[in-house]
Amino acid sequence: MRAMLQPTPLPAFADNYVWALRGADPGAVAVVDPGDAAPVLAHLTASGARLCAVLLTHHHADHVGGAAELAARWRVPVYGPQGCEPTDRPVGDGARVELPELGVAFEVLAVPGHTLDHLAFVGGGVLCCGDTLFSAGCGRLFEGDAATMTASLDRLAALPGPTRVLCGHEYTVANLRFATTVEPDQPAIAAYSLEAAAARAAGRPTLPSTIGRERQVNPFLRLDAPGVREAVARWSASAPAGRVAVFAGLRRWKDGFR
Repeated sequence: MRAMLQPTPLPAFADNYVWALRGADPGAVAVVDPGDAAPVLAHLTASGARLCAVLLTHHHADHVGGAAELAARWRVPVYGPQGCEPTDRPVGDGARVELPELGVAFEVLAVPGHTLDHLAFVGGGVLCCGDTLFSAGCGRLFEGDAATMTASLDRLAALPGPTRVLCGHEYTVANLRFATTVEPDQPAIAAYSLEAAAARAAGRPTLPSTIGRERQVNPFLRLDAPGVREAVARWSASAPAGRVAVFAGLRRWKDGFR
């Protein structure tokens, strides 16, 4: 099963995206992190497609709130972390989720940090990463620590460059403001900032991004870049001792950035 998936972001709440995935069978759709059932039902009605599966990355309500309604209405499996309601097909690191309707088998990666149960699904040329990785940013540390999140982000950064990044929120423009503050002379960040601002002004999503782009613009994936290390040292008034310390300084800086 090697179909290249076609992802569609379905806006929900203030800035969430539910991702609708199509593959081998254009009439079948899987959805990722349906915090609200309404945009999914509207999408299925408009497209005439049927739901074949639900994927959940973590337990936060804005990612799972509509899953039970969808699963009950369509009688489809819900794949997600153990104990994350309404998951009925719990999966963990190294598992494979085979969706023949899409022609894809997802590899499951444990990527804790934002939450301890956080998973990512990789397959069909896409990375469904929830709130671990955002375009030009990463999730807050609600349950994990800096070392845990650094390891998770390193794991995602090692994926092939063309992998499309399907994250859970439209935070790109704000994240790029921070990235520009960290590396003000980085041309890739400047170019992406203009592109993202134009997309939002036109009412378009900035996503998906790609792993290759994120390696160029995302300070949380650039912990070894001299400019990032120097910026953290200036902000904290002390040189960070190692990559985890660079990440921890960046995350504290971003938490208070406006």
